[in-house]
This record gives sequence, C-alpha cells and structure tokens, in this order.
Amino acid sequence: MKYFAIPLLAGAVLFCTQAPAQKLEFKEHISKTLNLSSAAASNTLAIYNITGFIKVEGYNGDKVLLEIDKTISAETQEVLDQGKQEFEFSIDQKADSVIAYIAAPYDSRPNRGRRNWDGPKIHYNYKLNFTVKVPYSLNLHVSTVNGGDVTVNDVTGSLGVSNVNGAIKVVNAKGAARVRTVNGNVEVSYVTLPPGESDFKTLNGDILISYPSALSADCQFKTFNGGFYTDFNNIETLPAKVVKNVETHDDKTVYKLSADTMIRFGKGGPTYKFETFNGNIYLKKQS
Repeated sequence: MKYFAIPLLAGAVLFCTQAPAQKLEFKEHISKTLNLSSAAASNTLAIYNITGFIKVEGYNGDKVLLEIDKTISAETQEVLDQGKQEFEFSIDQKADSVIAYIAAPYDSRPNRGRRNWDGPKIHYNYKLNFTVKVPYSLNLHVSTVNGGDVTVNDVTGSLGVSNVNGAIKVVNAKGAARVRTVNGNVEVSYVTLPPGESDFKTLNGDILISYPSALSADCQFKTFNGGFYTDFNNIETLPAKVVKNVETHDDKTVYKLSADTMIRFGKGGPTYKFETFNGNIYLKKQS
C-alpha cells in the first residue's frame, strides 16, 4: 500500500495462591447478566476501571454480559485480608444506563471522592479484568488507567474509550467516537462513515484509523514529533485553523495561538480530529 506523507504545522470462584514474588493473592471471578429496560441504542454501558484490561464485544442479543476477574494482592496475610474486606465493586443500573465501577477503597467514577485519594495509603493492590458482551447498538463509555489495553469489537453505537498506560483498539465501528490514551497507540477501523464529530488522541503513540473509500469529511491534524500519512487521493489542504487558548497567570491574561493542519477528504463533511505528540497519524482506506 502506497502512502502519501503530508507535513503538519506542528457465579463466584474463590481461591488464594502465593505468587512467585512472595506476594499473596486473592482471586474471584464475578459473572453478571443485566437486562436492559429499553432499546440498546438508547442505553449506555459505562465502565470506570483503574487497573486491568477491558474487552468489549458486540453480539446479537439484548443483555449485557459481564465477566470480571478480580485480583487483590499484598505482602502479608493481614494486609490481604484488609483488602478483601475493604475493596468493593459496584454496578448501578438506571433506565438508560449501566455503570460498573470501583466503590472502595476509592470511588473510580469521574469527579467522585477525589479528596479521599489523599487519605490513608493502602498497602494492597487490586486489579479487575473485564470481558464483556453487549448488544451491537449499545453506546459505550469505558476507561482504565493501568495494567491493560482497551479493545472494542463490533459495537455500532457511539463510543467513549479512554486509557492512560495502554493501547486502544476498536474494530468494526460505526458511531461517532472520542478515543484517548496517554501512552499507547490508538487503532480504529470503521465499516461505515461515522456521523457527527469524532476525536482521537494520544500523547506517546501512533494513531491508525481506517475508513471506507468513500470518506468525505474535514479532518484536523496535530502532531509535534511525527507526520501525517494517507493513501486517500481525493484530498484538499485547507487554510490552517488557528485556535486561541486563554489562560490567566498572576492576574494577567495570556493568549496562546496554535495552528492545526486542516485537510478535506472528498466533498467534506463532519470534523474528525486527530492529535498526538510523539507519533505519526495514519488514515487509510478499508482494504
């Protein structure tokens, strides 16, 4: 495949084992089946994880199926027992959403209990690995921080996917997406052109997005140490879009201007944004 480079402006099973490093572990497998109270397309599954991978797969069904492998580890039996007692995983279900999160020792939901993170230090570790099946058209908002990648296959609803220390891979998407990580690649394949705006971002990694050959959109690109590459031919470079960011320091207002590369594919359309600091951006035709 030939690419053209375009320069940019800038039921539970429980057991305890002893790990090789003399850490004690408590493991539990959790299975949950959740019935949706309305159509999948009008529902959202949110998973707020801290440590561990998230794997989501769409299927031809009407239930959310959660398989979760929980591990708590510690140096001593006393601390391990404390972790077993304190750690709490919770699921909240409403008319239009299912929210899976860590309730204790810290609340993993956004903007919840952050003041408690500066409280007493815990001396045990915990990890949740999620393997999930959802109806094809369900909307997703899933995130983790450490210890694993996030993968989403065959989910056609809107997607909010985030990670910090790990990659993100989305296969056979159709909906608008907001996909972000810090350390890792972002890879997304679309089977149809997504409606509305989409946003893909990583700090240290490449962005690889594939679209059908009939791509028609206005795309905004930004990278500091990298380039933009595509095998689409029907493209037009648009005037750079200048963004004004206003910051206040010591009672003084500071205006910072940044210019992003704008490229029109086909006849133009919704805006798709791509940004990385240390990495390349690749847009390719579906093979």
